[in-house]
Amino acid sequence: MLYSEAELKKRLKTDCPVFYFYAGDEALVRSAAAKVEKALSRDDPEKTVLEGPTPTVEEIVLAAGTISFFGGRRLVLMPMIRPSAYSDKDLQELCDTLADTENAVFIMTSVMEERYGKLRPGKREQKLITACEKIGYSVQIAKPNRAALQAMAREWAGQSGASFAPGAEAMLLDRCGEDQFLLHSEIEKLAALADYGTITPAMIQQLGTVTLDADTFDMVRLVSEGRTRQALDKLGTLLELQNDPILITGALISNYLDVYRAFLARKSRRPLAELAKDFGYTGKWNYRLNNADQAAARYDRRRIERSLQVLQQLDLDLKGSRLPADLLLQKALCELGLQTGGRHR
Repeated sequence: MLYSEAELKKRLKTDCPVFYFYAGDEALVRSAAAKVEKALSRDDPEKTVLEGPTPTVEEIVLAAGTISFFGGRRLVLMPMIRPSAYSDKDLQELCDTLADTENAVFIMTSVMEERYGKLRPGKREQKLITACEKIGYSVQIAKPNRAALQAMAREWAGQSGASFAPGAEAMLLDRCGEDQFLLHSEIEKLAALADYGTITPAMIQQLGTVTLDADTFDMVRLVSEGRTRQALDKLGTLLELQNDPILITGALISNYLDVYRAFLARKSRRPLAELAKDFGYTGKWNYRLNNADQAAARYDRRRIERSLQVLQQLDLDLKGSRLPADLLLQKALCELGLQTGGRHR
């Protein structure tokens, strides 16, 4: 079952004993669980928090059976549990406890693996989902699309007393990606920068915080345009901000793979939408792949494959060489610049 705000409101008005939210994004389930906790806390019930990923069956049974001092039902919060980490026996006991509870309301969340843009619950995860569906409210929360994320951004800005100038929230999404924690955090900082007035594109550029993925693609773009010196400056900024060199390398590899896939799609005259579907791109894939397609236009197959070899060697060197990581990254970036075949400045 998919999440529905209207259905959740209905369940909150009943004596629903279990609320279980699962998704591929932690921010989604935390937000939904917080709504339930806030609604059920209005009568000041007692709370027990059993931290994930695997609270023991004994802890769960004790929490479920403890009578609240005030006579109401106790809230039992079980954030980020991992059903796959339980044995079959313990998972069955967990399901039985949830079914038999009378003195508690359980609010549970899980993050599950996504493949090709779809959630793929395992056997034990599906068992808990099914059990919770029979007992109470058990739902998958789908990732919001770009329009929904923009609406959320405007809502969060409004909650801070600020607003976006036309198009500014779209620019922020381009720079932050789909990470809602990062997006929310950036909006709070931008609202303060705007003195809780209007957030402008210039302020977004001024604040300058972006995802590592977006920063490294800026480096790829600069290299593909023959602007290796500017790419090295960008790398220096990332290192000064104490980004892990291995993570920088991983993001570079991911971006060059995007370029390679876009290059192959160009050669076979396949639409980018088909490429996105084949490789499981979700969310703002059009923004990501359009950028990759523009970079791919500056390469031939030999040069882009050589670029990937350079990055593979960089990854190995970072994990085994005694040379400083910043020197290895700078060397690799210069080698990447040589693969564009253009002038470098």
